[in-house]
Amino acid sequence: MRVAAILLAAGVGRRFSATTASPVAKQYLTLGGRPIIRHAADALSPHVDLLQPVGDTAALAEALHGLDTLPPVAGGASRQESVRAGLEALDRLPASERPDLVLVHDGARPYVPTEVTRAVIAALTSHPGAIPAVRVADTLKRGHGGVITATVPRDDLYRAQTPQGFRFALLRDLHRGAAATDATDDAALLEMAGHTVALVAGSEDNIKLTYEEDLMRLERLIGPTLLPRTGIGYDVHAFAENRPLIICGITVPHDRGLAGHSDADVGIHALCDAIYGALAEGDIGRHFPPSQNEWKDADSARFLIHAGQRIRDRGGMLVNADVTLICERPKIGPHSEAMRQRLADLLEVDIDRISVKATTSERLGFTGREEGIACTASATILVP
Repeated sequence: MRVAAILLAAGVGRRFSATTASPVAKQYLTLGGRPIIRHAADALSPHVDLLQPVGDTAALAEALHGLDTLPPVAGGASRQESVRAGLEALDRLPASERPDLVLVHDGARPYVPTEVTRAVIAALTSHPGAIPAVRVADTLKRGHGGVITATVPRDDLYRAQTPQGFRFALLRDLHRGAAATDATDDAALLEMAGHTVALVAGSEDNIKLTYEEDLMRLERLIGPTLLPRTGIGYDVHAFAENRPLIICGITVPHDRGLAGHSDADVGIHALCDAIYGALAEGDIGRHFPPSQNEWKDADSARFLIHAGQRIRDRGGMLVNADVTLICERPKIGPHSEAMRQRLADLLEVDIDRISVKATTSERLGFTGREEGIACTASATILVP
């Protein structure tokens, strides 16, 4: 029996976007270093002969690059239209290549245990359709206006999952004749036509990404074990005439700036060294040598963007960063929130992961004599 899978990725995930304000469709979010849709495709691939992606063709081609799939086809305005588009694409294959069985799977379900997919396919030997499902364990309530209106008996109730499996020709024909039906899943089409659909054991781990908390559960299932690392950075620059004073990406009013090959942003330089140290990737001079004219008077924001990207390239995340500026003047307090926000933006993290504070050296040493500014920084990251 030749088996195909239709991988659905045309949805916009309104419920997920409403809770996270994410500009990225949920199926293309990165999980464990790969797009969620890629995890779903990888879970199906060992069990099928053909994989037909449906959705944004350009985004799918990028997310599934290197995986053996049929060319992606555009999805429709509804789930049913997208499934139909996948079925028609499969039906256009030469007769010898068309599938006998077809699985339909939500691209937002990245973690499908092998036994679930095998059970669905096995059930199709004796049924025209089969779906994985999990018994409802919780008491169900019907409510309106914030109060309970009824208790719903949970006997014989199941939560349907995907991949759902069907005889290919049957599902194709039902979709062609169901133009006015807005089915929420494909099993409903078989039910309405009087066909039996088998129930096989689903899995509580077969989570559909719907809300932000689902993403955290999936990260625990799929994400690699992350280990904490801490790096420490230190930098110092002398004051110089006729230069702007730039600290942590913010131009601070002062009668002098700082001397250096780049813009001499002492805060960003120390923080970069802390991040590179946590990654065991040397220091800022290794990545941006001061001997190269390319970095003369350069905006240090470029350095911190690079450091943040190195964390992501390693499959890690920044837990927090703490920057301490040491100087008598200027006063850092009035600018610290703007500095925090600028660093957070450059590192693509929430501001609550960034601390910027200042202290003096009680008029001792070169900072006490106002000859320059020193900075210490620490960064804690999680990496596989």
